[in-house]
Amino acid sequence: MTQKYLRMIVYKWVLLVIVAILANGCALTTDYVDFEYIPEAGVSKVDGADFVEVSVKLTDVRTTKDKVSCKKNGYGMEMAAIISNDDVTTLVANAIEDELRNRGFKITEGSVQVDIELNKFYNDFKVGFVSGSAASEVIMNVKVKRLDGNINYAKSIMGLHTLKGVMLFSGKNTKLSLEVALKDAVSKLMHDSSFIAALVKEAELDPELIEQVEDKYPHLLEEPKSEE
Repeated sequence: MTQKYLRMIVYKWVLLVIVAILANGCALTTDYVDFEYIPEAGVSKVDGADFVEVSVKLTDVRTTKDKVSCKKNGYGMEMAAIISNDDVTTLVANAIEDELRNRGFKITEGSVQVDIELNKFYNDFKVGFVSGSAASEVIMNVKVKRLDGNINYAKSIMGLHTLKGVMLFSGKNTKLSLEVALKDAVSKLMHDSSFIAALVKEAELDPELIEQVEDKYPHLLEEPKSEE
């Protein structure tokens, strides 16, 4: 084993020790995070969406509302909390409303309601040999229902993202990972054809609009063909 190789090993371990010391020092201080959601670009309008009024109602069923992660020491022990400066329920609801609006839906108190239960919005730091990772999950139960309570769509949506090569278990890395997980969850919902179909099919249109729908989107009013 050459002296050059030995020096490289020593340098590597000294660097890791310094990082660990700095990380442990910071691990005692609470971090605060400001989240941002950027809507998907270049989306197309949904046929018939301009006639549909949708309301989005979100209920936060998480045990802890503001804590979105926690720092850890080199042994994986939980240390100081990482707190969201934003109201997470508003963040998620606004993200879904923005995506629906961009697809042509009218966001208001209408005949179709999107009910969402937010079950998880959390990042868990994982300790590795050389570097760690930030594993984030956003889980929500989504229902589409009419004002009469009829439900024709119900599904659990899970957004995931793992940020690798993490050296510091910080608010910054929590933000980077959770923002992608949120985008993944919302994207899965918006690209679920049965979700979009439920919004359009269950809308109670004003009778005065029926003729407009028939002229512009006649296929939306067709009854599904029964299988022989």
